[in-house]
Amino acid sequence: MSLGVSDVSVVGDGIELVSHVSLAVEPSKPLTLLGETGSGKSLLAQAIMGTVPRGLTVSGHVSVHGDVQAADDQQARRKYWGRTLAVLPQEPWSALDPTMRALPQVGEVYQRVRQIAGGRPSANVRAAEDLAALHLSDAGRAFPFMLSGGMAQRVAFAAARAGGGDVLIADEPTKGLDADRRDGIVSMLRSHLEQRGTLLTITHDVSIARALGGAIAVMLEGRIVEQGPAVMVLASPTHTYTRRLLAAEPSAWPERSARASGELVLSARGVAKAFGERRLFSGIDLDVRAADLIAIIGSSGSGKTTLGGVLLGLVASDEGVITRPGQAPAWKYQKLYQDPVASFAPRATLRMLLEDVVERHGREWSVVEQLLQRVRLSHMLLDRRPDQVSGGELQRFALVRVLLIDPVVVFADEPTSRLDPITQQETLELLVETAADRGCALILVTHDHVIAEKLGARIVALGAIGSPS
Repeated sequence: MSLGVSDVSVVGDGIELVSHVSLAVEPSKPLTLLGETGSGKSLLAQAIMGTVPRGLTVSGHVSVHGDVQAADDQQARRKYWGRTLAVLPQEPWSALDPTMRALPQVGEVYQRVRQIAGGRPSANVRAAEDLAALHLSDAGRAFPFMLSGGMAQRVAFAAARAGGGDVLIADEPTKGLDADRRDGIVSMLRSHLEQRGTLLTITHDVSIARALGGAIAVMLEGRIVEQGPAVMVLASPTHTYTRRLLAAEPSAWPERSARASGELVLSARGVAKAFGERRLFSGIDLDVRAADLIAIIGSSGSGKTTLGGVLLGLVASDEGVITRPGQAPAWKYQKLYQDPVASFAPRATLRMLLEDVVERHGREWSVVEQLLQRVRLSHMLLDRRPDQVSGGELQRFALVRVLLIDPVVVFADEPTSRLDPITQQETLELLVETAADRGCALILVTHDHVIAEKLGARIVALGAIGSPS
Protein backbone atom coordinates (compact mmCIF):
# COMPACT_ATOMS: atom_id res chain seq x y z
CA MET A 1 0.00 0.00 0.00
CA SER A 2 1.48 3.36 -1.09
CA LEU A 3 -1.05 5.61 0.63
CA GLY A 4 -3.19 4.75 3.62
CA VAL A 5 -5.71 6.72 5.64
CA SER A 6 -6.87 5.17 8.92
CA ASP A 7 -9.74 6.55 11.01
CA VAL A 8 -8.97 10.18 10.06
CA SER A 9 -11.26 12.87 11.45
CA VAL A 10 -11.12 16.65 11.24
CA VAL A 11 -13.01 18.73 13.80
CA GLY A 12 -13.67 22.47 13.82
CA ASP A 13 -15.77 24.42 16.35
CA GLY A 14 -16.90 21.13 17.87
CA ILE A 15 -18.24 19.85 14.52
CA GLU A 16 -16.86 16.81 12.71
CA LEU A 17 -16.07 18.02 9.21
CA VAL A 18 -14.41 14.73 8.26
CA SER A 19 -15.55 11.71 10.25
CA HIS A 20 -13.50 8.51 10.73
CA VAL A 21 -12.41 8.03 7.11
CA SER A 22 -10.27 5.03 6.17
CA LEU A 23 -8.91 4.50 2.65
CA ALA A 24 -6.14 2.49 0.99
CA VAL A 25 -4.58 3.28 -2.40
CA GLU A 26 -2.26 0.92 -4.25
CA PRO A 27 0.14 1.63 -7.16
CA SER A 28 -1.56 1.55 -10.57
CA LYS A 29 -4.99 1.16 -8.92
CA PRO A 30 -6.75 4.53 -8.90
CA LEU A 31 -9.13 5.55 -6.14
CA THR A 32 -11.58 8.34 -6.87
CA LEU A 33 -13.19 10.21 -3.98
CA LEU A 34 -16.54 11.40 -5.32
CA GLY A 35 -18.91 13.79 -3.57
CA GLU A 36 -20.64 17.12 -3.46
CA THR A 37 -19.07 20.50 -2.78
CA GLY A 38 -18.36 21.00 0.91
CA SER A 39 -18.52 17.30 1.74
CA GLY A 40 -15.00 17.32 3.18
CA LYS A 41 -13.09 15.84 0.21
CA SER A 42 -10.49 18.59 -0.03
CA LEU A 43 -10.18 18.80 3.75
CA LEU A 44 -9.31 15.10 3.77
CA ALA A 45 -6.61 15.80 1.15
CA GLN A 46 -5.20 18.54 3.40
CA ALA A 47 -5.15 16.10 6.32
CA ILE A 48 -3.18 13.63 4.19
CA MET A 49 -0.70 16.28 3.05
CA GLY A 50 -0.37 17.84 6.49
CA THR A 51 -1.73 21.25 5.50
CA VAL A 52 -4.97 21.47 7.51
CA PRO A 53 -5.71 25.14 8.39
CA ARG A 54 -5.14 26.38 11.91
CA GLY A 55 -8.04 26.03 14.28
CA LEU A 56 -8.98 22.56 13.09
CA THR A 57 -8.14 19.38 15.03
CA VAL A 58 -6.97 16.26 13.20
CA SER A 59 -6.91 12.68 14.48
CA GLY A 60 -6.19 9.23 13.03
CA HIS A 61 -3.18 8.03 11.03
CA VAL A 62 -1.70 8.52 7.55
CA SER A 63 0.83 6.17 5.96
CA VAL A 64 3.06 6.82 2.94
CA HIS A 65 4.89 3.78 1.58
CA GLY A 66 4.41 2.02 4.89
CA ASP A 67 5.62 4.91 7.06
CA VAL A 68 2.74 5.34 9.53
CA GLN A 69 2.36 8.80 11.09
CA ALA A 70 -0.16 10.45 13.36
CA ALA A 71 -2.42 12.57 11.16
CA ASP A 72 -1.97 15.57 13.46
CA ASP A 73 1.85 15.44 13.04
CA GLN A 74 1.72 17.67 9.99
CA GLN A 75 5.41 18.54 10.16
CA ALA A 76 6.39 14.89 9.65
CA ARG A 77 5.02 14.80 6.10
CA ARG A 78 6.92 17.84 4.85
CA LYS A 79 9.83 15.58 3.83
CA TYR A 80 7.53 13.92 1.29
CA TRP A 81 6.24 17.07 -0.37
CA GLY A 82 6.96 17.14 -4.09
CA ARG A 83 9.44 14.26 -4.02
CA THR A 84 7.11 11.46 -2.87
CA LEU A 85 3.74 13.05 -2.17
CA ALA A 86 2.47 15.58 -4.70
CA VAL A 87 -0.82 17.46 -4.89
CA LEU A 88 -2.64 19.21 -7.69
CA PRO A 89 -4.54 21.90 -5.75
CA GLN A 90 -8.11 22.96 -6.37
CA GLU A 91 -7.31 26.62 -7.11
CA PRO A 92 -4.65 26.76 -9.86
CA TRP A 93 -4.28 30.57 -9.89
CA SER A 94 -3.59 30.54 -6.15
CA ALA A 95 -1.01 27.76 -6.57
CA LEU A 96 1.03 29.53 -9.25
CA ASP A 97 3.54 32.32 -8.61
CA PRO A 98 1.98 35.45 -10.17
CA THR A 99 5.44 36.94 -10.87
CA MET A 100 6.80 33.98 -12.89
CA ARG A 101 6.07 32.85 -16.41
CA ALA A 102 4.61 29.38 -16.90
CA LEU A 103 7.64 27.54 -18.29
CA PRO A 104 10.17 28.56 -15.60
CA GLN A 105 7.60 27.73 -12.90
CA VAL A 106 7.51 24.12 -14.09
CA GLY A 107 11.25 24.12 -14.78
CA GLU A 108 12.02 25.32 -11.26
CA VAL A 109 10.39 22.17 -9.84
CA TYR A 110 12.60 19.98 -12.03
CA GLN A 111 15.68 21.96 -11.01
CA ARG A 112 15.12 22.43 -7.27
CA VAL A 113 12.92 19.52 -6.24
CA ARG A 114 13.93 16.73 -8.62
CA GLN A 115 17.42 18.21 -9.08
CA ILE A 116 17.90 16.80 -12.58
CA ALA A 117 21.31 16.91 -14.23
CA GLY A 118 22.08 19.86 -16.48
CA GLY A 119 20.66 22.58 -14.26
CA ARG A 120 18.21 25.20 -15.49
CA PRO A 121 18.57 24.57 -19.27
CA SER A 122 17.74 20.87 -18.91
CA ALA A 123 14.94 21.67 -16.47
CA ASN A 124 13.36 24.08 -18.92
CA VAL A 125 13.59 21.54 -21.74
CA ARG A 126 11.68 19.02 -19.61
CA ALA A 127 9.17 21.73 -18.67
CA ALA A 128 8.61 22.63 -22.33
CA GLU A 129 7.94 18.96 -23.13
CA ASP A 130 5.36 18.74 -20.34
CA LEU A 131 3.58 21.91 -21.45
CA ALA A 132 3.51 20.71 -25.06
CA ALA A 133 1.92 17.43 -23.95
CA LEU A 134 -0.85 19.50 -22.36
CA HIS A 135 -1.34 21.65 -25.50
CA LEU A 136 0.38 24.63 -23.84
CA SER A 137 3.37 25.16 -26.12
CA ASP A 138 2.41 28.79 -26.69
CA ALA A 139 1.79 29.50 -23.00
CA GLY A 140 5.34 29.04 -21.72
CA ARG A 141 6.08 32.78 -21.62
CA ALA A 142 2.70 33.74 -20.18
CA PHE A 143 2.18 34.92 -16.61
CA PRO A 144 -0.67 33.24 -14.68
CA PHE A 145 -2.99 36.25 -15.07
CA MET A 146 -2.70 35.88 -18.85
CA LEU A 147 -3.97 32.29 -18.77
CA SER A 148 -7.56 31.09 -18.87
CA GLY A 149 -8.76 29.03 -15.93
CA GLY A 150 -8.30 25.80 -17.87
CA MET A 151 -4.81 26.77 -19.03
CA ALA A 152 -3.76 27.71 -15.48
CA GLN A 153 -5.04 24.37 -14.30
CA ARG A 154 -2.90 22.50 -16.81
CA VAL A 155 0.22 24.50 -15.87
CA ALA A 156 -0.40 23.67 -12.19
CA PHE A 157 -0.78 20.01 -13.15
CA ALA A 158 2.57 20.03 -14.96
CA ALA A 159 4.24 21.66 -11.95
CA ALA A 160 2.69 19.15 -9.53
CA ARG A 161 4.10 16.19 -11.46
CA ALA A 162 7.51 17.69 -12.21
CA GLY A 163 8.92 16.86 -8.77
CA GLY A 164 8.65 13.15 -9.44
CA GLY A 165 6.26 12.31 -6.58
CA ASP A 166 4.83 8.85 -7.23
CA VAL A 167 1.87 9.40 -4.87
CA LEU A 168 -0.36 12.02 -6.51
CA ILE A 169 -3.45 13.63 -5.00
CA ALA A 170 -5.39 15.34 -7.78
CA ASP A 171 -7.94 17.71 -6.23
CA GLU A 172 -10.62 18.53 -8.84
CA PRO A 173 -8.06 18.25 -11.69
CA THR A 174 -10.51 18.85 -14.56
CA LYS A 175 -12.88 21.53 -13.28
CA GLY A 176 -13.56 24.25 -15.82
CA LEU A 177 -12.06 22.30 -18.73
CA ASP A 178 -13.78 21.50 -21.99
CA ALA A 179 -14.22 17.85 -22.95
CA ASP A 180 -11.04 17.62 -25.06
CA ARG A 181 -8.83 19.15 -22.37
CA ARG A 182 -10.53 17.04 -19.70
CA ASP A 183 -9.74 13.92 -21.70
CA GLY A 184 -6.14 15.10 -21.95
CA ILE A 185 -5.84 15.40 -18.17
CA VAL A 186 -7.38 11.96 -17.74
CA SER A 187 -4.75 10.60 -20.15
CA MET A 188 -2.01 12.22 -18.06
CA LEU A 189 -3.43 10.67 -14.90
CA ARG A 190 -3.52 7.31 -16.61
CA SER A 191 0.11 7.68 -17.69
CA HIS A 192 0.98 8.28 -14.03
CA LEU A 193 -0.73 4.99 -13.19
CA GLU A 194 1.03 3.16 -16.02
CA GLN A 195 4.35 4.17 -14.44
CA ARG A 196 3.32 2.40 -11.23
CA GLY A 197 2.21 5.66 -9.70
CA THR A 198 -0.39 5.93 -6.94
CA LEU A 199 -3.38 8.16 -7.63
CA LEU A 200 -6.08 9.56 -5.35
CA THR A 201 -8.43 11.76 -7.38
CA ILE A 202 -10.89 14.06 -5.63
CA THR A 203 -13.73 15.17 -7.87
CA HIS A 204 -17.41 15.89 -8.17
CA ASP A 205 -17.33 14.96 -11.88
CA VAL A 206 -18.86 11.51 -12.33
CA SER A 207 -17.42 11.27 -15.86
CA ILE A 208 -13.87 11.44 -14.44
CA ALA A 209 -14.61 8.63 -11.98
CA ARG A 210 -16.05 6.60 -14.84
CA ALA A 211 -13.06 7.28 -17.12
CA LEU A 212 -10.42 6.42 -14.51
CA GLY A 213 -12.09 3.24 -13.30
CA GLY A 214 -10.45 1.49 -10.37
CA ALA A 215 -12.28 2.08 -7.10
CA ILE A 216 -14.69 4.78 -5.95
CA ALA A 217 -15.47 6.11 -2.48
CA VAL A 218 -18.52 8.37 -2.20
CA MET A 219 -18.35 11.07 0.47
CA LEU A 220 -21.26 12.95 2.03
CA GLU A 221 -21.09 15.32 5.00
CA GLY A 222 -17.62 14.15 5.94
CA ARG A 223 -18.38 10.41 5.84
CA ILE A 224 -17.77 7.66 3.31
CA VAL A 225 -21.27 6.42 2.48
CA GLU A 226 -20.43 3.97 -0.31
CA GLN A 227 -17.24 2.35 -1.55
CA GLY A 228 -16.31 -0.30 -4.08
CA PRO A 229 -15.17 -1.00 -7.68
CA ALA A 230 -16.11 1.82 -10.03
CA VAL A 231 -18.06 -0.44 -12.39
CA MET A 232 -20.26 -1.65 -9.54
CA VAL A 233 -20.80 1.69 -7.79
CA LEU A 234 -21.69 3.52 -11.01
CA ALA A 235 -23.87 0.74 -12.43
CA SER A 236 -25.69 -0.30 -9.27
CA PRO A 237 -25.34 2.33 -6.52
CA THR A 238 -26.70 1.29 -3.15
CA HIS A 239 -26.83 4.64 -1.34
CA THR A 240 -29.58 7.17 -2.06
CA TYR A 241 -27.07 10.00 -2.38
CA THR A 242 -25.00 8.13 -5.00
CA ARG A 243 -28.16 7.55 -7.03
CA ARG A 244 -29.02 11.27 -6.82
CA LEU A 245 -25.49 12.18 -7.90
CA LEU A 246 -25.72 10.02 -11.02
CA ALA A 247 -29.22 11.26 -11.86
CA ALA A 248 -27.98 14.87 -11.80
CA GLU A 249 -25.47 14.48 -14.63
CA PRO A 250 -26.30 17.06 -17.37
CA SER A 251 -27.18 14.37 -19.91
CA ALA A 252 -30.08 13.34 -17.65
CA TRP A 253 -31.52 16.85 -17.19
CA PRO A 254 -34.95 17.68 -18.64
CA GLU A 255 -34.88 19.99 -21.65
CA ARG A 256 -36.07 23.56 -21.22
CA SER A 257 -37.66 25.53 -24.00
CA ALA A 258 -36.20 28.85 -25.13
CA ARG A 259 -37.67 31.77 -23.18
CA ALA A 260 -39.17 35.01 -24.40
CA SER A 261 -36.98 38.10 -24.21
CA GLY A 262 -37.69 41.82 -23.90
CA GLU A 263 -36.06 45.12 -24.72
CA LEU A 264 -32.47 45.47 -25.93
CA VAL A 265 -29.99 45.92 -23.05
CA LEU A 266 -26.65 45.25 -24.76
CA SER A 267 -25.45 45.25 -28.36
CA ALA A 268 -22.14 44.31 -30.00
CA ARG A 269 -21.20 44.93 -33.63
CA GLY A 270 -18.02 43.75 -35.34
CA VAL A 271 -16.17 43.12 -32.07
CA ALA A 272 -12.63 41.70 -32.28
CA LYS A 273 -9.83 41.07 -29.81
CA ALA A 274 -6.25 39.84 -30.05
CA PHE A 275 -3.34 39.47 -27.66
CA GLY A 276 -0.15 40.08 -29.59
CA GLU A 277 -0.26 38.02 -32.76
CA ARG A 278 -2.91 35.68 -31.40
CA ARG A 279 -6.42 36.64 -32.49
CA LEU A 280 -9.07 35.35 -30.09
CA PHE A 281 -12.17 36.35 -32.01
CA SER A 282 -13.37 38.73 -34.69
CA GLY A 283 -16.60 39.87 -36.31
CA ILE A 284 -18.74 39.21 -33.25
CA ASP A 285 -22.30 40.56 -33.62
CA LEU A 286 -24.60 40.01 -30.66
CA ASP A 287 -27.84 41.49 -29.34
CA VAL A 288 -28.72 40.84 -25.71
CA ARG A 289 -32.27 41.49 -24.51
CA ALA A 290 -33.92 41.50 -21.11
CA ALA A 291 -34.49 37.91 -19.86
CA ASP A 292 -32.27 36.51 -22.63
CA LEU A 293 -30.36 33.30 -21.98
CA ILE A 294 -27.21 33.05 -24.09
CA ALA A 295 -24.49 30.41 -23.79
CA ILE A 296 -20.94 31.04 -25.00
CA ILE A 297 -19.19 27.76 -25.65
CA GLY A 298 -15.73 26.90 -26.92
CA SER A 299 -12.50 25.20 -25.98
CA SER A 300 -10.29 26.39 -23.15
CA GLY A 301 -8.37 29.49 -24.23
CA SER A 302 -10.70 30.32 -27.14
CA GLY A 303 -11.60 33.74 -25.70
CA LYS A 304 -14.89 33.10 -23.89
CA THR A 305 -13.89 35.01 -20.75
CA THR A 306 -12.30 37.81 -22.78
CA LEU A 307 -15.46 38.25 -24.84
CA GLY A 308 -17.43 38.66 -21.63
CA GLY A 309 -14.97 41.28 -20.42
CA VAL A 310 -15.42 43.19 -23.69
CA LEU A 311 -19.22 43.03 -23.47
CA LEU A 312 -19.19 44.36 -19.89
CA GLY A 313 -16.67 47.09 -20.64
CA LEU A 314 -13.95 45.51 -18.50
CA VAL A 315 -11.69 44.84 -21.50
CA ALA A 316 -11.19 47.18 -24.46
CA SER A 317 -12.00 45.69 -27.86
CA ASP A 318 -9.62 46.11 -30.78
CA GLU A 319 -12.46 46.63 -33.23
CA GLY A 320 -16.21 47.08 -33.18
CA VAL A 321 -18.75 48.95 -31.06
CA ILE A 322 -20.49 48.05 -27.79
CA THR A 323 -23.70 49.88 -26.83
CA ARG A 324 -25.81 49.59 -23.68
CA PRO A 325 -29.25 51.13 -24.27
CA GLY A 326 -31.29 52.37 -21.33
CA GLN A 327 -30.45 54.20 -18.14
CA ALA A 328 -29.09 51.34 -16.03
CA PRO A 329 -25.84 52.21 -14.20
CA ALA A 330 -22.65 50.33 -15.01
CA TRP A 331 -22.83 48.24 -11.81
CA LYS A 332 -26.05 46.65 -13.08
CA TYR A 333 -23.88 44.78 -15.59
CA GLN A 334 -22.35 42.12 -13.35
CA LYS A 335 -19.87 39.28 -13.69
CA LEU A 336 -19.66 35.98 -11.88
CA TYR A 337 -15.98 35.09 -11.98
CA GLN A 338 -14.65 31.65 -12.84
CA ASP A 339 -12.20 31.95 -9.94
CA PRO A 340 -14.21 33.26 -6.96
CA VAL A 341 -11.13 33.53 -4.71
CA ALA A 342 -9.91 36.51 -6.74
CA SER A 343 -13.22 38.37 -6.36
CA PHE A 344 -13.50 38.41 -2.55
CA ALA A 345 -11.62 40.54 -0.03
CA PRO A 346 -9.45 37.95 1.74
CA ARG A 347 -9.50 39.37 5.29
CA ALA A 348 -13.21 40.02 5.80
CA THR A 349 -15.82 37.45 6.78
CA LEU A 350 -18.47 36.48 4.26
CA ARG A 351 -21.11 38.01 6.52
CA MET A 352 -19.31 41.37 6.43
CA LEU A 353 -18.98 41.24 2.65
CA LEU A 354 -22.68 40.51 2.14
CA GLU A 355 -23.71 43.11 4.72
CA ASP A 356 -21.76 45.70 2.72
CA VAL A 357 -23.80 44.87 -0.39
CA VAL A 358 -27.08 44.93 1.56
CA GLU A 359 -26.28 48.34 3.05
CA ARG A 360 -24.94 49.92 -0.13
CA HIS A 361 -27.88 48.84 -2.31
CA GLY A 362 -30.69 49.15 0.22
CA ARG A 363 -31.60 45.50 0.35
CA GLU A 364 -33.08 43.46 3.22
CA TRP A 365 -31.07 40.76 4.96
CA SER A 366 -34.04 38.42 4.51
CA VAL A 367 -33.18 38.32 0.78
CA VAL A 368 -29.73 37.02 1.68
CA GLU A 369 -31.28 34.32 3.86
CA GLN A 370 -33.61 33.23 1.05
CA LEU A 371 -30.76 32.99 -1.43
CA LEU A 372 -28.52 31.09 1.00
CA GLN A 373 -31.25 28.53 1.52
CA ARG A 374 -31.84 28.20 -2.21
CA VAL A 375 -28.17 27.43 -2.97
CA ARG A 376 -27.80 25.16 0.09
CA LEU A 377 -25.32 27.28 2.03
CA SER A 378 -25.20 26.98 5.81
CA HIS A 379 -25.49 30.14 7.93
CA MET A 380 -22.53 28.78 9.90
CA LEU A 381 -20.28 29.65 6.95
CA LEU A 382 -21.09 33.37 7.14
CA ASP A 383 -18.55 34.01 9.89
CA ARG A 384 -15.68 32.43 7.96
CA ARG A 385 -13.26 34.18 5.63
CA PRO A 386 -13.25 33.28 1.90
CA ASP A 387 -10.21 31.05 2.36
CA GLN A 388 -12.00 29.05 5.06
CA VAL A 389 -14.70 27.59 2.78
CA SER A 390 -14.43 25.26 -0.20
CA GLY A 391 -14.15 26.57 -3.76
CA GLY A 392 -17.68 25.43 -4.55
CA GLU A 393 -19.12 27.10 -1.45
CA LEU A 394 -17.34 30.35 -2.30
CA GLN A 395 -18.68 30.18 -5.85
CA ARG A 396 -22.22 29.99 -4.48
CA PHE A 397 -21.55 32.95 -2.18
CA ALA A 398 -20.46 34.89 -5.28
CA LEU A 399 -23.77 33.99 -6.91
CA VAL A 400 -25.72 35.22 -3.88
CA ARG A 401 -23.78 38.50 -3.88
CA VAL A 402 -24.50 39.18 -7.55
CA LEU A 403 -28.20 38.35 -7.36
CA LEU A 404 -28.62 40.66 -4.38
CA ILE A 405 -28.41 43.79 -6.52
CA ASP A 406 -30.97 42.90 -9.23
CA PRO A 407 -28.58 43.16 -12.21
CA VAL A 408 -29.64 43.92 -15.78
CA VAL A 409 -27.05 41.55 -17.29
CA VAL A 410 -25.08 38.79 -15.59
CA PHE A 411 -22.07 37.37 -17.36
CA ALA A 412 -21.57 34.04 -15.60
CA ASP A 413 -18.11 32.67 -16.35
CA GLU A 414 -18.28 28.91 -15.69
CA PRO A 415 -20.37 29.57 -12.56
CA THR A 416 -20.73 25.89 -11.66
CA SER A 417 -17.32 24.52 -12.68
CA ARG A 418 -16.50 23.78 -9.03
CA LEU A 419 -19.82 22.22 -8.12
CA ASP A 420 -20.96 18.61 -7.96
CA PRO A 421 -23.75 17.56 -10.37
CA ILE A 422 -26.55 17.95 -7.79
CA THR A 423 -25.48 21.43 -6.68
CA GLN A 424 -24.63 22.39 -10.26
CA GLN A 425 -28.14 21.58 -11.44
CA GLU A 426 -29.75 23.36 -8.48
CA THR A 427 -27.49 26.42 -8.84
CA LEU A 428 -28.04 26.79 -12.58
CA GLU A 429 -31.79 26.40 -12.11
CA LEU A 430 -31.65 29.15 -9.47
CA LEU A 431 -29.60 31.40 -11.74
CA VAL A 432 -31.77 30.82 -14.81
CA GLU A 433 -35.11 31.10 -12.98
CA THR A 434 -34.08 34.14 -10.92
CA ALA A 435 -32.79 35.91 -14.01
CA ALA A 436 -36.03 35.16 -15.87
CA ASP A 437 -38.22 36.30 -12.95
CA ARG A 438 -36.34 39.61 -12.69
CA GLY A 439 -36.03 40.18 -16.43
CA CYS A 440 -32.25 39.90 -16.18
CA ALA A 441 -30.26 38.78 -19.22
CA LEU A 442 -27.93 35.87 -18.51
CA ILE A 443 -24.83 35.20 -20.57
CA LEU A 444 -23.45 31.83 -19.52
CA VAL A 445 -19.96 30.60 -20.33
CA THR A 446 -19.70 26.84 -20.32
CA HIS A 447 -17.41 24.20 -21.77
CA ASP A 448 -20.31 21.72 -21.74
CA HIS A 449 -22.56 22.06 -24.79
CA VAL A 450 -25.02 19.58 -23.21
CA ILE A 451 -25.72 22.07 -20.39
CA ALA A 452 -26.31 24.86 -22.91
CA GLU A 453 -28.74 22.72 -24.90
CA LYS A 454 -30.62 21.41 -21.86
CA LEU A 455 -31.16 24.95 -20.57
CA GLY A 456 -32.60 26.06 -23.92
CA ALA A 457 -29.94 28.75 -24.38
CA ARG A 458 -29.14 30.63 -27.56
CA ILE A 459 -25.61 29.43 -28.35
CA VAL A 460 -22.61 31.50 -29.45
CA ALA A 461 -19.74 29.15 -30.30
CA LEU A 462 -16.15 30.33 -30.45
CA GLY A 463 -13.94 28.23 -32.74
CA ALA A 464 -10.38 27.10 -32.40
CA ILE A 465 -9.01 30.61 -32.87
CA GLY A 466 -11.94 32.38 -31.33
CA SER A 467 -13.92 33.18 -34.47
CA PRO A 468 -17.65 32.58 -34.17
CA SER A 469 -18.73 29.24 -35.62
